[in-house]
Amino acid sequence: MLAEHPTIKKKEYHIRLEKGDLPPYVLLPGDPGRIEIIGNTWDYYEEVEWHREYRSIRGKYRGVEIGAISTGIGGSSTSIAIEELARIGVHTLLRVGTAGSIREDVEIGNIIIATGAVRFDGASLEYAPCEYPAVASPDLVMASIDVAERLQVKYKVGIIASTSSFYLGQSRRGYKDYIWSGVEKRLVDLQKMNVIGFEMEAATIFTLSNIYGLRSGCICAVIANRLTGEFKPDSGIEDAIRIANETIKLIAEADKLRGGVLRPLPPSYIFKR
Repeated sequence: MLAEHPTIKKKEYHIRLEKGDLPPYVLLPGDPGRIEIIGNTWDYYEEVEWHREYRSIRGKYRGVEIGAISTGIGGSSTSIAIEELARIGVHTLLRVGTAGSIREDVEIGNIIIATGAVRFDGASLEYAPCEYPAVASPDLVMASIDVAERLQVKYKVGIIASTSSFYLGQSRRGYKDYIWSGVEKRLVDLQKMNVIGFEMEAATIFTLSNIYGLRSGCICAVIANRLTGEFKPDSGIEDAIRIANETIKLIAEADKLRGGVLRPLPPSYIFKR
């Protein structure tokens, strides 16, 4: 009989980590190649593990213990990461990634701070019906806004759409110009709904985090604008990482002052800093 939850000598099967390997505050880039870029912004870091798409590091940022692990592309691999991170004691998850804008006023290089996500990710539907909301933790949203203001970075706050595929799922045409009616008008419909842009992981992170009582947020650099056709793959990433690092520092310090109690931070605490 197979065990319900596979492990390898106490380590989680996919991320190959166990309790104590990462601190409770973790950044979630999609790309394993971005892990080293993030680590280089910290006081110091060390690589912990790299198995499949899951590359993990731990270190300190301005005196605060912090970790990072790549999730790979999309909700399926991201859901595995969240499941296994929760089991090793991680409670605060902040996606730091990239997105494509579907609004003219959300420009290349801007930062999107997501308050919620449209659940086209696929993976979250295995956890809850489509009516269940995918929303970020209010304290992480408020802290990210505060940090962006202090760093004087251009940002937008709002809803993002997480898709299960990069091409047709985001109203792009596939091979041989293939597309079908169910996704062809998705971009236009989302614009009417005041959605900011596309990415692929936030809805999974938000849904699972709320179900399991974890905190989560999403900070994305805008590297493409679907209306203008612009694409600059490195735009805004440095700013997104800066905001993510400072957000974790702010939240971790607040938790310490409150004796480690996890509850939303009031605006009066965030904005008086």
